[in-house]
Amino acid sequence: MSLDPPSYLFSLQNNIRQRPIPWDGAVRANHISDADLKKIKAVDKVRRNERKEKVEADVDGYRALFLGNGSTKGVFESAAKRPDVVQYTLVLAADLIDDVPALSTSLLAHPTPYKPFLPLLSQSSTPEDPIPLLASTIISSLVARAFAKSSRPSPQSEKALPDLFKYLSMLANSQDSGLQDIAVQEYSAILRSEKSRKAFWLHKEETITPLVAILRTAAGVQSNGDSTVWSGAASVRSLDSGLGGGVGLQLLYHILLVFWQLSFESGLVGDGLEEDHEIIPLFTQLLRLSPKEKTTRLLLSILLNLLSANKSSLLPAATLARLPVLLQNLKGRHLTDADLLEDLSALTELLDEYTRTQTTFDEYAAEVRSGHLHWSPPHRNGTFWAENARKIISELQGELPKKLAEIMAKPWDNDKQVLAIACNDVACLVKEVPEQRAKLEKLGLKARCLELMGSADEQVRWESLRATGEWLRYSFDR
Repeated sequence: MSLDPPSYLFSLQNNIRQRPIPWDGAVRANHISDADLKKIKAVDKVRRNERKEKVEADVDGYRALFLGNGSTKGVFESAAKRPDVVQYTLVLAADLIDDVPALSTSLLAHPTPYKPFLPLLSQSSTPEDPIPLLASTIISSLVARAFAKSSRPSPQSEKALPDLFKYLSMLANSQDSGLQDIAVQEYSAILRSEKSRKAFWLHKEETITPLVAILRTAAGVQSNGDSTVWSGAASVRSLDSGLGGGVGLQLLYHILLVFWQLSFESGLVGDGLEEDHEIIPLFTQLLRLSPKEKTTRLLLSILLNLLSANKSSLLPAATLARLPVLLQNLKGRHLTDADLLEDLSALTELLDEYTRTQTTFDEYAAEVRSGHLHWSPPHRNGTFWAENARKIISELQGELPKKLAEIMAKPWDNDKQVLAIACNDVACLVKEVPEQRAKLEKLGLKARCLELMGSADEQVRWESLRATGEWLRYSFDR
């Protein structure tokens, strides 16, 4: 899939192409040789076909221009003190690599194809600096070709990835959507092979975390676990207007494209994405807000890939996020894309098959096992607790109360509602099965409820007081 170049990068490159370079002065100062200047001028400001012919007639010469040949320095090394020459030559190199496949093949065959470019990535810590930005486009282009060409790319290409990912992470973490889009499109160019996707996942803290942060902004949620939004209570109308945080449609589409490419390794990445980022509720919320069929198509395809490869672990998360209801709503829209409709049908069938066998107890158990509680229907349903409290305590050697204790032990600084829900559940268990109070107390649930009575959060204080009250009520009754 070919994407239009990022407008920020396109504008920067055009600006550099039009700048006059005092070449004669650069030659006199030995910043560039006469021979190198002749090669540059031979392909400078000429038609693409003519440029391609000239490079193909002297591939070794142009490889030596950029990388050196052992006896002579490459232009980036010799002109290191001339930022104007380096910038211009970086743009030229990127153009030639894109236009002349034979040149990229020749560069990759060099013993050290990335040597002049990798040091440029760390030349500045400012994301807007043009030299590392331009160098990253060359590195990503070469790496993408190397991984696409062979399932066993050279060690040099593999070793280039960590430095490239670190730099692109800085762009993705910036507040400039133009720079973010450059990082995302370079990621997308690289992720066209299984091995590159696995390398991307290996560096997930740098590669994935910043992209998830942008998606959360688009969804109107800044951190894991907004219980109201994640439970499906929010709708498009409940948000101000479309996507949150000013995230543009094209940037959203390009980020989703990266996750779609990564989802081809769903067996490897699915559980980790959910554990680290609650990715199923996030994509479900984005699906609710999706403004165009092209983003809806990608979201459905990503969800289908993830859920199909991780049924036991991720289907419960999908039902908690109210994805089945959302899919039924989508079926009522006038959708025309054939691939979209096919994925919608397959995803609906997958979830229908799962939900047909699930009880309310299964739903509650899956939520507790997920490690993150939301105000889903069972928590406030008295009938549910009357019918299931004893089973919750006793089944699988008390797995669910133990998990509840683990959840309550965490501070949940970004989602205090989780503690309030957990206290509610403790109150319900003590109320319905008072003879098991000692068992629950041994897990530390009573002590934690007493501690949370001093919480700064009003809802946590109230629910912990209610849970403690249930304990005291039965103590007095005794």
